[in-house]
Amino acid sequence: MLITIFAPGNVHLLEVAGVRDALFEANCKAQSRKPYRVQLVTEQGTPMESASGLVFVPDAGVETAMQPSDTLIVVGPYGVPLPPSDRVARWLREQAAQSRRYGSTCTGAFLLADAGLLSGRRVTTHWQYAQRLAAAHLEIQVEPDRIFVRDGPVFSSAGVTAAIDLAFSLIEEDHGRALALWVARRLVVFLKRPGGQSQFSDILTAQSAATSPIDRIRLHILESPRARLGLEALAQVAGVSPRHLSRLFRAELGMNPAAYVELTRVDIARRLLEDSSAPIKAIAYASGFGSTTTLRRAFLRRISITPLQYRSRFQTTGSGNLSEDESAAISS
Repeated sequence: MLITIFAPGNVHLLEVAGVRDALFEANCKAQSRKPYRVQLVTEQGTPMESASGLVFVPDAGVETAMQPSDTLIVVGPYGVPLPPSDRVARWLREQAAQSRRYGSTCTGAFLLADAGLLSGRRVTTHWQYAQRLAAAHLEIQVEPDRIFVRDGPVFSSAGVTAAIDLAFSLIEEDHGRALALWVARRLVVFLKRPGGQSQFSDILTAQSAATSPIDRIRLHILESPRARLGLEALAQVAGVSPRHLSRLFRAELGMNPAAYVELTRVDIARRLLEDSSAPIKAIAYASGFGSTTTLRRAFLRRISITPLQYRSRFQTTGSGNLSEDESAAISS
């Protein structure tokens, strides 16, 4: 089973190595089954320098890698790649047409999109560049908060290490869950991040200056998650009518205010679960949910995992080292 990985210049080498190592481990375990054969292709087929400075040697260039592949994977560079050259775009289209499945990791989605191979498809990419991909290609449905997305024969994954999650899903599809789980254990990685775990905490990191009604509302929710955050109350903070505020949220964020409030509270709770050893009840109160039942329901609804399960898998080794303000918020 031939797996072809195409790498542009300035590539994140972990995306290549992560996929290849997962497939290698699958071959080691499933010796009696049809093995994966992996070839790494670049435009020129000559040694290249990765984004981190490590030089790697591809197996072939696009002029010689003409054998049809079972699976075509286009990996991403650091940042957004330049549009592919005509010969690369042509080669990608030819390979995709002959493959059982094809897709991208990280910003490799831009290369496939520029080659016209993602039209009408649901895809994801690195959270930092998702809006840019959506704006550049209106024919694509970008899902920015997903680890990986499968739409028919087309797959895509989020930033860098999500390529490993994608590799596990391909192994599971080809050989079953048991082998994929064995490979995950061998690499000491979760088989699947639970419930399509969010790939980023954009709600907490996008603390832009409060220059618009939406900006003011976002900061207000973030700074006062325990406050009354119904539509009427938020409209008063923004200085607009409730109806107008609902329209603004739909236009700018693609959701209603209530959904955004819940997502923000979930994100705050996730941070506290990762970085503190506070009781679940205290975290529910600090993040604005009021009760552990409400917190649990929100987690299951948004990320398909309970708060306790989330903590057991993602709590940092240095948990408990919160700022004085955060500690006070939990204990007050």
